[in-house]
Amino acid sequence: MSESNLPEILMAQPRGFCAGVDRAINIVNEALNRFGAPIYVRHEIVHNAYVVNELRDKGAVFVEELHEVPKGGIVVFSAHGVSQEVRKDAQERGLQVYDATCPLVTKVHLEVIKLCKEGFTVLMIGHAGHPEVEGTMGQVKEGVFLIENLADVAKMSFPVGTKIAFVTQTTLSIDETKEIVIALTEKFPNIVQPRKQDICYATQNRQDAVKFMAPQVEVVIVVGSQASSNSNRLRELSEKLGVPSYMVDAPDQLKPEWFEGKLRVGLTAGASAPESLAQSIVARIQEFGPRTVRPLSGVVEDVTFSLPKNLVD
Repeated sequence: MSESNLPEILMAQPRGFCAGVDRAINIVNEALNRFGAPIYVRHEIVHNAYVVNELRDKGAVFVEELHEVPKGGIVVFSAHGVSQEVRKDAQERGLQVYDATCPLVTKVHLEVIKLCKEGFTVLMIGHAGHPEVEGTMGQVKEGVFLIENLADVAKMSFPVGTKIAFVTQTTLSIDETKEIVIALTEKFPNIVQPRKQDICYATQNRQDAVKFMAPQVEVVIVVGSQASSNSNRLRELSEKLGVPSYMVDAPDQLKPEWFEGKLRVGLTAGASAPESLAQSIVARIQEFGPRTVRPLSGVVEDVTFSLPKNLVD
């Protein structure tokens, strides 16, 4: 058997943690180190069960609403961001807040506030119920409307002369929003579009890596939790490219039949999935039969975000 015909696991590049997720987890760890347990976190800090359970074991307490946090307690806002109403509520309750909102999400928040102050009606492309969408739309009291699909675009109607702009959920890529953006620009020719630098680099990079990897493999494993928007999109993308794809967030979720007769397995990980988890899943795949591991070429990310000043000062 030639070397090229040996069973392999091809590793997508890039994969796993993005800078925003890395920062959010570091904020919770730093708060635990400085103040000790419990540290309360509003919503899952990132959408990954492995990460959440690891932080919970260290003393982080995850809550959905601020009334669950004792008065004067320390609370961390998740990477997805929160509405102005939540910020006000935290202040009124006397909570000590450390904000782990991804800086790229914060940029979108500031853009929405600016546009609305300038008299624009803002359309947000995203998924209903996602915490990032709720946080972004909650930056202003009115004037922001959700667009989930082409049908929503068709239903939108505004008086002549209305100034319209759009923003997007950061965990959506340019490819995912392309059809909606085309429909919006056709319906509202003067619509103001977000700057390219407002689009999350990590989401696009990971999807581009899957596009490169998928034609080379017979099955794709995406490391990520069901609640993770960007992990779900990676699985959907590889399925669209004609490759059977499965999403797992623990080694014991793998099934040996997925790999029977498959020479090359592709593996990627969503932006909230740690590399240690990806490696444990690689090890489990190798237990089903010997496979070499081959990293693929791709974008090397060097983005970093600093911790909040009120945590490091």
